[in-house]
Amino acid sequence: MIFGNKGRKRLRDAVTAFEAAVRDRDGDRSTQAFQEIHRYFDQAGDEEIADAGPRLAALLAEVPAGPRGVIAVVVGACVERGADARGCAPYVFDGLAGTLADAGAFCERWAQTGGGDFPAPEPGDPDPAVVERVGWEAAQGWWTLPQWEMASVAMLSRPEVRTSLGDPLRTRLLEALRPVEEASGHVFKCLAYALLVLDDEPLVALHRPTGTGYALRMSGIGDNFQLHTLLADALVGGGHLPGHAPSAQEVAVCRDQPGQVLTKGSFNLVAPDGEWVWNEGTPSDIPVVDGVRLLVLDPPPYERSWPAGRFFPNMTGDLVLERVLGTEEAGRLLSLCKPAG
Repeated sequence: MIFGNKGRKRLRDAVTAFEAAVRDRDGDRSTQAFQEIHRYFDQAGDEEIADAGPRLAALLAEVPAGPRGVIAVVVGACVERGADARGCAPYVFDGLAGTLADAGAFCERWAQTGGGDFPAPEPGDPDPAVVERVGWEAAQGWWTLPQWEMASVAMLSRPEVRTSLGDPLRTRLLEALRPVEEASGHVFKCLAYALLVLDDEPLVALHRPTGTGYALRMSGIGDNFQLHTLLADALVGGGHLPGHAPSAQEVAVCRDQPGQVLTKGSFNLVAPDGEWVWNEGTPSDIPVVDGVRLLVLDPPPYERSWPAGRFFPNMTGDLVLERVLGTEEAGRLLSLCKPAG
């Protein structure tokens, strides 16, 4: 592999050639330039990647629908290698919104034309029979949605993107995604979970056996398996509660270190209404009571183990204990909570 200035310059030149070809609507030149981008991407240094990401992102709306999702994936790869995520994200989310709209139209037309099993998106253009049945734009929406999911998760793995996303756009994207999942039976779990990640979010955990309560703050936690381990570290590992404390390695892979390591459950997570909060869900499942997410910790009803780690390997997670609640405050909140169902 070549790592010299020549290889780095070639990526910049390839991006320039791709920009010109797309704006000239020259398909052959666009294909050739993209092949050059792919060829030199791994060889490029940080400066060249940082330059390429925003330039390709700004070009997304001008790229034809077929290859647009592939370019979005390249933008995501640039962000993973250090390109400006906040600068790239608006273009990716615009493309995602359009793709979700087209995928929604695909679902509607598929049902209207006889239904049946949905075709699995494969590399390349949609099956001609599918295009004939639902139309080109709808077929492209369905076919390229996995690519937009990949690119969007790369954006949402960065905290500066998540905190600047805004609730209206987040809600709009989730509302567009859900009917596609429901109609198709395909679960775009990575996209849904990434859109649901909370940052700088207050959480109150009440330990029912001891009657104690704890005010915490969480950020970048992809699922409740990760939250469970970090709760056990803060509360059991921190000496506040009895039980199983996860090892330093178990905690590290749930925060910012690569890999997975086996851990076991310390609690049963329960909502104030007595319903279980499943490890397979996300922290957004925890109900808000008086403006704060409120979680009850019960003893585990059975032993359960799983690979500790992060649902999103490129997303840093954090859970901080801010204070221990007073006895009266913890008791009042516990009085609002029903036994586990």
